[in-house]
Amino acid sequence: MEKKDVIRYVQGKLFELQDLNYRDFHAKLMPTVYKERVIGVRTPALRKFAKEFGKTKEAEEFLKQLPHEYYEEDNLHGFLIAGMKDFDRCIEELERFLPYVDNWATCDLLSPKIFKKHLQELLVKIRVWTVSEHTYMIRFGVGMLMSLYLDEAFELEYPEMVSGIRSNEYYVNMMIAWYFATALAKQYEAVLPFIENGRLDKWTHNKAIQKAVESCRVTDEKKAYLKTLKIK
Repeated sequence: MEKKDVIRYVQGKLFELQDLNYRDFHAKLMPTVYKERVIGVRTPALRKFAKEFGKTKEAEEFLKQLPHEYYEEDNLHGFLIAGMKDFDRCIEELERFLPYVDNWATCDLLSPKIFKKHLQELLVKIRVWTVSEHTYMIRFGVGMLMSLYLDEAFELEYPEMVSGIRSNEYYVNMMIAWYFATALAKQYEAVLPFIENGRLDKWTHNKAIQKAVESCRVTDEKKAYLKTLKIK
């Protein structure tokens, strides 16, 4: 298929999966995306289509087409990247795509399985993403530190990296808060000093405590202590 035919084919398939009630609901959750860009495809249906479409030669042509017209096209693009089995190709396509990401939902669905086998190489990229001027590059980098480096691969330098980020962007600071709340659940003793010593800005500090207190993975005793650390 030619470029226009591939785009027409993909958009046609997405509109076949449209759920207008879901579109109206989901669009409200993404204030950075115009409602006109949202078709309204539920994630399981989009994921299934991505798995099937990814096996076709047309998928390669689709990946070349940026920016996309619709939000679901961006998510389809993200799913195709996440399914790549070659680390270098995955990084190459990801770095082409990330500058076009304009919302938290597309950003947060990007979770390539191949990354788990290349943690050291990935860190090189994460260090670049977390000092970017692009909101969703930073958010993606912090998200990768949260999902891949808070268990066996944990090192104290990672929360140091995250605590050093300063941004006026809500979606960056929310991810930082989410990171520290998760870190308090998984690496409490190591991460607690970042909260005790006020290493985050006030809003992010308090939001991290709030999320940790809401977590079922943090004990009641720890929750009670964390509440005393809130900044008024």
